[in-house]
Amino acid sequence: MSIKRYGTVQKGAGGKPLPFARAVEADGWLYVSGQVAMENGEIIDGNIVAQTHKTIENVLAILKEAGYGVENVVRCGVWLDDPRDFWTFNGIYQQYFGDHPPARACVQSSMMVDCKVEIDCVAFKPKDR
Repeated sequence: MSIKRYGTVQKGAGGKPLPFARAVEADGWLYVSGQVAMENGEIIDGNIVAQTHKTIENVLAILKEAGYGVENVVRCGVWLDDPRDFWTFNGIYQQYFGDHPPARACVQSSMMVDCKVEIDCVAFKPKDR
């Protein structure tokens, strides 16, 4: 089994290096690290709507880079800073995953950075044999 890492040289807030890969692929499985509404190393301004779109777009960009699509996502983990954002978040999430809903957990949690939402996922695509 081979392991491929995506985005091991990346920077977070303040230009500090992040000690993890954006995603790791192993035997057809892709594990995408938790993504937030970050652009150019900084969290974007905005409410749950803007931050949810940016967070999901960041997840989808990593999937695309690795050759996966939303149809390959089997599970997502979601952390919301404010539980009152749940229904707004759900409406936006459904726009992206509606035709291919993965299994999902969604919890309320304090965040390590100043954001409103974080999403990770696991995707699977059989390798050509």
